[in-house]
Amino acid sequence: MPAFVTRRDFLSVAAGGILAFNGVAAKDARRVPVIDTHLHCFAGKDDKRFPYHPRAPYRPDKPATPEHLLHCMKGAGVDFAIVVHPEPYQDDHRYLEHCLRVGKGKLKGTCLFFADRPGSVEKMPALVKKWPIVAARIHAYAPDRLPPFGKPELRKLWKTAADLGLAVQLHFEPRYAPGFEPLIKEFSKTRVIIDHLGRPFQGTPKEHAVVVRWARFDNTIMKLSSIPSERSYPHRDIAPIIKQLTNAWGADRMIYGGGFSAEATPESYRAARERARSYLAHLSADDQAKILGGTAARLFGFA
Repeated sequence: MPAFVTRRDFLSVAAGGILAFNGVAAKDARRVPVIDTHLHCFAGKDDKRFPYHPRAPYRPDKPATPEHLLHCMKGAGVDFAIVVHPEPYQDDHRYLEHCLRVGKGKLKGTCLFFADRPGSVEKMPALVKKWPIVAARIHAYAPDRLPPFGKPELRKLWKTAADLGLAVQLHFEPRYAPGFEPLIKEFSKTRVIIDHLGRPFQGTPKEHAVVVRWARFDNTIMKLSSIPSERSYPHRDIAPIIKQLTNAWGADRMIYGGGFSAEATPESYRAARERARSYLAHLSADDQAKILGGTAARLFGFA
């Protein structure tokens, strides 16, 4: 049982029974929850209570509020969600705290701290003690913003997350995957979430093959999110890669996220999930339900 699921949460989920669901609850079974494990919320540029950080790599104009999220969740049949703390706020988590306060048990969050910034990692324990945080995210995609690979500072961040019972959530381009592998091996009891299918089209097939081989590590979790369109560069079909990843990880180690934004409606939010489901047609209804919520319920203590 992952360290970041409490005994009470685990027993509650186990008692409910994560049973097969294919759009309608079975006659004698509790419905498997639908869980979006990847979305961002923003206060927007005009809300002075929650300013973007001076080092923000981007600054969304429009707000994507937790109130709007809950509205979309209700209309789209999403039971719970994980708010992934976005880079515009850097390690200032005040807006995430606001989201979790508004969520009232429907939402959990991830945090973002920086191994190479003095005093940043030290703020993690207080946040985790106060709020339902499930993971610490690490980015490695911009050459001028890479984590300190191979240095004690990155290990310290990873160990801090592990000691707090968090997962480590990786958002990276495939070329940077080798830098993470030693820590995945060393902290073999700490869950590692691989965002956005490991970004297969933002690297060569050889580079992404390194990520695919991570399926041999039992502590890794693959996330079906940010599914690229064939209409976008490099105009490749993602279906074979998704099938490869589902075969490698299996439904018990895959989770889903996506579809929420400032412009989202309940209808578009549901449509995003159904698009993701269409790539899982080779799986049983039971396995589809696990990826769309059942596995996340087990891993993150949603009951």
